[in-house]
Amino acid sequence: MAVLGATSLTLLDVARRIDPNGKAAAIAEVMNHYNEIYDDIPFVEGNLPTGHKSTLRASLPTPTWRLLNQGVVRVKTTTNQIETTCGMMENYSYIDKDLAMLNGNTQAFRMQEDKGIIEGMSQSLASSLIYGDTDVNPERFVGLAPRYYTLAGSATSGQIINGGGAANLTSIWLVGWDTDKVFGIYPKGSQAGLQQQDLGEQMVYDSTGNPYQALVAHYQHKVGLVVADWRYVVRICNIDTTALLTAGDVADTSANIIKMMSMALDMTPPSGAARFAFYCNNTVKMMLRVKMMSRSNTWITLDNLQGAGGITRPTLSFMGVPIRRIDEITNAETAIA
Repeated sequence: MAVLGATSLTLLDVARRIDPNGKAAAIAEVMNHYNEIYDDIPFVEGNLPTGHKSTLRASLPTPTWRLLNQGVVRVKTTTNQIETTCGMMENYSYIDKDLAMLNGNTQAFRMQEDKGIIEGMSQSLASSLIYGDTDVNPERFVGLAPRYYTLAGSATSGQIINGGGAANLTSIWLVGWDTDKVFGIYPKGSQAGLQQQDLGEQMVYDSTGNPYQALVAHYQHKVGLVVADWRYVVRICNIDTTALLTAGDVADTSANIIKMMSMALDMTPPSGAARFAFYCNNTVKMMLRVKMMSRSNTWITLDNLQGAGGITRPTLSFMGVPIRRIDEITNAETAIA
């Protein structure tokens, strides 16, 4: 099972190729810093102005075991097509011109101030990658949770492991990223990643309606998520985080998430091409680190792994697969029934 790969371009990789002045790359690095999922997810240009149409193989033909002087049955594969739409996320930055001029390096000061906007958009995108549901928020895109939502009755039900909890619930996700399996998209003809446009000096108004001169920037991100092969995602759901906090105690009532993570690794196809990673929030990752300290632990390790853009970080791993932190995965999920 491949853990990291160099063949699929992340947002940071794409930004470095399309923007020679380094501005987009700098923004992508900020986004990577705030959400570790950007180290893994490959991005490709969609084949539609609003998203991407994927052709999925629905069945494989059965071959003929042939005797001499006997013909071969004609067969064909069947396919389905799905269309994935992108969402469009935007924000504006307003910085008082005189405040920016006081710094001496106006552009550097503006970027420092805008980091909060970039972080907010990064968190919103990470939340949509997990929970985005166009039935609830039609302006966004469909994330993972609406696709892996029930323990029975859906094609994806076999990819869900029940953690057994009833309250204070969260999930751990295993995703195998690749450009023909699970990947991010941006609309055809657009640029990848969070785009920033300097709109220069403009007259703006404070909360009381009085004008002042400000330096204005516009931020926009067009993005979507394609799950072209649902077998490359496993959800461990219904994890009781209150019980999880007892892990390692004498009275340990936590779910056996080590067992479930091991099961998840064998629920995906035996492919060496995909880039696999686990995703969980801070509560789960904190307790996995506690489990790493156990004398009986042999599978959870702390490794120096290289991610997007050649950035090396100390990374918690399970059986060689990195464990990424996404704080937008909540501890208040609805029970998967």
